[in-house]
Amino acid sequence: MSITVSEVRSWHRPLMIMVAAMACLVAVAGVGLVVDDRQLLNESIWAKPFKFGVSFLLYGATLAWMLPMLRRARRTMWTLGTVFAVTGLVDVAFIAIQAARGTYSHFNTNTDTFNAVGQEVFKSGVIGLFGASLLIAAMLLFQRVGERALTWSLRAGIALAVFGMGVAFFIAGSSEGARTVEDAYGRPVTLSGAHGVGAPDGAGMPITNWSTVGGDLRVPHFIGLHAIQVFVLALLVFTALAARVTWLRSERVRAQLTGVVILGYTGIFVITAWQALRGQSLVHPDTATWAAFGATVAVTALLALLTVVTARRRVSSGGRHAVARREFALHAG
Repeated sequence: MSITVSEVRSWHRPLMIMVAAMACLVAVAGVGLVVDDRQLLNESIWAKPFKFGVSFLLYGATLAWMLPMLRRARRTMWTLGTVFAVTGLVDVAFIAIQAARGTYSHFNTNTDTFNAVGQEVFKSGVIGLFGASLLIAAMLLFQRVGERALTWSLRAGIALAVFGMGVAFFIAGSSEGARTVEDAYGRPVTLSGAHGVGAPDGAGMPITNWSTVGGDLRVPHFIGLHAIQVFVLALLVFTALAARVTWLRSERVRAQLTGVVILGYTGIFVITAWQALRGQSLVHPDTATWAAFGATVAVTALLALLTVVTARRRVSSGGRHAVARREFALHAG
C-alpha cells in the first residue's frame, strides 16, 4: 500500500495531466472566491469550478494510481483512462469558462453560439465519463489487485462512482420546467433543469450549496463519486493499525472490515438518493429517513463488532494453541 516517487511517475500520464490541470483550476478558483464578488443564484461564480476541480483532482488521481496496477487488458484500460482524462478536461474547462463569463454551465439553454455549442459538447462529455467508468468497473470484476480488501475496495468504489454519475441523468430531468434567472451581470438566462427536487435551486448550505428546502441529487452524486477514496482510505487505516493490533494482521480480517465499510457506505448512498428523489432536504430528514439511517448504522456497527470479536478470539485461541504446542514439545523432549 506504500507509494514511492518512481511509482508515481508510472501512473497513468494523461490522467495525471488532467489532475495537474485541476490543481491549477482549484488554485485559480480559490482566488476567485476571495477577490471576485460576482454571483449566480446567491453563490460565487467560482464555487462550481472550485468544487468540480477538487472532485476531478481526487477521482483522477485515484484512477491514475489504480490503472497501472491492473494486469489484464492493460491497453484497453489505458485507453479508457485517456478517454476519461480528455472528457474530464473538456467538461470542466467548459464549466470554468462559463463561470468566467458570469453565466451558467448547467441547464443553460440560451442560444448564443458559444453556449449552444458548448452545451452539446458538455452533454457528450458526461456520457463519455459515465461510459469510461462503467467499462472500467466491469473489467475490474475479472481481475484482482493486491490483497483481497484492496480489490473489493476498488471494485465497489468504481461501481458506486458509476451509480453516482448515473444520478446526473436524474438531475438533468428533475426540473418541472424551464425558468428564467439572471446571470452575474443581470442578463436573463433560461435554465431547463435543476439540481433540486421539489424546490428550485438557490437556498443552499454553505460550501456545498446543497438545498436546505428540498431534495438535492448532488448529495448522492457526491457520495457515490468519492466512495473509492473512502474505501481505500479505510483500508490504509486498517493496514497502518495492523502494526500495533495483532488481530488486524490477518488479510481476511482486513477484507471483512473493509466489506463492512463498503456495506455501510452503500447504505448511506441509497438513503440519500431515496431522500432526494422524495424532495426532502438532507438537513430535514423525516421519520422514515431517520429509521433507514438508524438501521444502517446499527447493522454496520453490529457486523463490525462481530468481525472484531471473532478476530480477537481467533488470535487468542491461536496463542493458546502455540503455547500448548511448545509445552508438549518440551515435555516430549
